[in-house]
Amino acid sequence: MDTKYQRLFKKESDEGHFWPSFTDVLTVILLCFILIFIAMMVIKSYQIEEMKRTIDQIMGVRVQLVNDLKEEFDGTGITVDENTGAIIFETDILFEYDKADLKPDSYQFLDEFVPKYLDVLLNEGYEAYVAEIIIEGHTDRNGGYLYNLELAQDRAYSVASYILGNDFPYKNIQEHLAGKLTVNSRSYTDFRTDKNGEYSAEASRRVEFKFRLKDEEILNKTREILGE
Repeated sequence: MDTKYQRLFKKESDEGHFWPSFTDVLTVILLCFILIFIAMMVIKSYQIEEMKRTIDQIMGVRVQLVNDLKEEFDGTGITVDENTGAIIFETDILFEYDKADLKPDSYQFLDEFVPKYLDVLLNEGYEAYVAEIIIEGHTDRNGGYLYNLELAQDRAYSVASYILGNDFPYKNIQEHLAGKLTVNSRSYTDFRTDKNGEYSAEASRRVEFKFRLKDEEILNKTREILGE
């Protein structure tokens, strides 16, 4: 028959067997969490490196694309922004002063310009990187902000409407533009200056053809991976 002390010793002995087992379980669980954490960090590291390589590739595409646009329009009187690749021409080519309807001779200009522009922008080497093509209207400071906002928007829309309309002769171009072309207005907020750095109303009145590459989507994806 067990005495009081024997029963106490037996209880302590049983507890001694239980706690090391429980500690072992905790150790295994902790090791599992550590391994999972390491695996997640390795996967994230590979994803980040892949994003960096893709961004570097896109930046190289931007530089080459700008160079190709400059080469295409060199000597034509059309300005190509060296940093962004935006095509800039004064609105006098397309519109009468303070008007948003295309001038009769502007159609021929667009018929010649647009195919050359898109031949560069949407060729096989670049089209996969182009997220958006933007026609952007700008005005001078004459008149109020909202008036000029509407005028610049109407001018950009007039250009887009012709390019995507039935009278534009290059239907294959319209197919490529579908889903990529948008119009935008900056009113007089992004004015231009002359060689002396002074505000120029004439230079500020302009239409720009711009493109946006898919680097923004990749940057957002990178932020998502980083958990920002």
